[in-house]
Amino acid sequence: MATIRNIVLVHGGFVDGSGWQGVYDHLTADGYRVAVVQNPTESLAGDVAATHQVLDRLDGPAVLVGHSYGGVVITEAGNHPGVAALAYIAAFAPDKGESVGSLIADPAPGAPVPPILPPTNGRLLLDRDRFAASFAADVPESTAAFMADSQVPWGVDALEGAVSEPAWQAKPSWYLVATDDRMIPPAAQRAMSERAGATVTETPGSHAVYVSRPAVVAAVIAQAAHGTGTGTGTHS
Repeated sequence: MATIRNIVLVHGGFVDGSGWQGVYDHLTADGYRVAVVQNPTESLAGDVAATHQVLDRLDGPAVLVGHSYGGVVITEAGNHPGVAALAYIAAFAPDKGESVGSLIADPAPGAPVPPILPPTNGRLLLDRDRFAASFAADVPESTAAFMADSQVPWGVDALEGAVSEPAWQAKPSWYLVATDDRMIPPAAQRAMSERAGATVTETPGSHAVYVSRPAVVAAVIAQAAHGTGTGTGTHS
């Protein structure tokens, strides 16, 4: 399998694409052409359309990468003919008919529950005072504070957006489990990655592992670009 040179990065809820800068820097230094989707996170359909707009401009196959809710976006948008592989970074990997809303509806006993505030005008935010502990516990305090204060409201329509055709059923996938995640429990990440048949790597890291450990994240994406991986790798 020839190495894929195009990488497309899709962010999740409550944040924007700027959090990918560390990952972007690692990948571009290694010669990849990297595009960052600024998906609005108002609705799944809108985010898929924004992702397709980026994919349509590429000159060859791409690895499509999603963090958190971005995993739902790539699961749907990954059916685009320009997508050769998928990479999930501490992300939701839903099956047909599933959404973030359905996947988090029945948390396991004792599992951490994201501090999502009640919706206002159809949009959600995380409790600012609990943001760092839940989302970005291993990110520098000043960066976590900025992330909390620059949250992008996440549309309820995006939360409830259900996948119609999971791309991981037809295309190879890679998955990075963040073992200290307090937004998506690691056990749930493992279950979704196993169901998708993904090549799995585990690393210590918070939900914001793409910010705190960009080299590890970039390495998993590079695995996908090369079509390599043992399925049991661990980065410490």
